[in-house]
Amino acid sequence: MKLIFAGTPEFAASALQALIDAGHQIALVLTQPDRPAGRGMKLKASPVKALALAHQLPVSQPLTLKTTDAQAEIAAVGAELMVVAAYGLILPKVVLDMPTRGCLNIHASLLPRWRGAAPIHRAIEAGDAETGVTIMQMDVGLDTGDMLLTVREPIHADDTTASLHDRLAALGAQAMVDALAQLDQLTATPQPEQGVTYAEKIGKAEAQLDWALPATVLDRKIRAFNPFPGASTLASGEVLKIWQAERCDGEGEPGQILAHGADGVRIATGEGALLATQLQAAGGKRLAAREFLAGHPLPARLG
Repeated sequence: MKLIFAGTPEFAASALQALIDAGHQIALVLTQPDRPAGRGMKLKASPVKALALAHQLPVSQPLTLKTTDAQAEIAAVGAELMVVAAYGLILPKVVLDMPTRGCLNIHASLLPRWRGAAPIHRAIEAGDAETGVTIMQMDVGLDTGDMLLTVREPIHADDTTASLHDRLAALGAQAMVDALAQLDQLTATPQPEQGVTYAEKIGKAEAQLDWALPATVLDRKIRAFNPFPGASTLASGEVLKIWQAERCDGEGEPGQILAHGADGVRIATGEGALLATQLQAAGGKRLAAREFLAGHPLPARLG
């Protein structure tokens, strides 16, 4: 099938690779412009662009799809369908209508739950037992289109956004290949009106841990904010990131350090305690608790 592919991060690159492997003709790849990255802030291509160039696919990086130039480039392709995965730009109705079979999106949740920008983070943060991917016919709304295919995936007790992301990326890639293979047989199902939730974009301010919350809630936040933006607290006025933790027994004032040793740092919360097992001081590296404690004294209380 003659396709246009629109996507930007690793999640999307998995889908592009699967479509290439399945033998589809990728007539154009749309991805966001190169962004400054790293300590030198040099321009870096998106994972999708890097993959497309490696396969000698034509790449376009418009700042917006609302201009006549960008729209003319898409129209000139004459694609049967556009596949969209974590592209990051709004597709105007005129663009949605250009491919003869419209635009299909890979969304990393079981719609209508967690429409929006951060469905993987929010599912973990909310304590959902399962999530999945939805292949959706795109319309002008925010993840409101009819559903063609869903694949369910359990959320494990130790899942982080990073680990769940990787599984959902693989599931989504295969689901899109499957959907295209049976497109004429799939039924477009409107999303139910019940159960709609929105996954707001993650803000750095959310990363600050409130030790008055129960350990169960804090555990979910730490896992949800790994790898971005990283859950944090204050230790003697300095930012301390906590990358891994697990619930444990213990009581005390919220933020009080109850004990620390090779197994981790035991911290009292509003209900129960957390054992922090991987930490990072400001300007430092992520370290297992044993290594961290060897070079970083801790105060009696965090926050």
